Amino acid sequence: MTYAVIRTGGKQYRVTPDAVLTVEKLEAEPGSTVTFHDVLLLAGEAGLTVGAPTVPGATVTATVVEQTRGDTVIIFKKRRRQNSRRKNGHRQHQTVLKIAAITAA
Repeated sequence: MTYAVIRTGGKQYRVTPDAVLTVEKLEAEPGSTVTFHDVLLLAGEAGLTVGAPTVPGATVTATVVEQTRGDTVIIFKKRRRQNSRRKNGHRQHQTVLKIAAITAA
């Protein structure tokens, strides 16, 4: 297969074999294998297959490279003329994946 579109963490990702992908945190240890069954689209030499909503029997297999955290997002709130301000930061937990294989039914 040339590429696939998968759904994880409420987002959709276009993946190809041997691609490195950063997604929302998955409960998996580094070095373990994760299989995605929410494949929305498959494209390859056989043509394009669009799921309704998913392609039956299609899977994407990935290996967990590491668990990491994203860049800092600054949250700054200010109420003018009140001498009131608040600064906060947030770092989202992420999982780095390496796509191993895309299989059709």
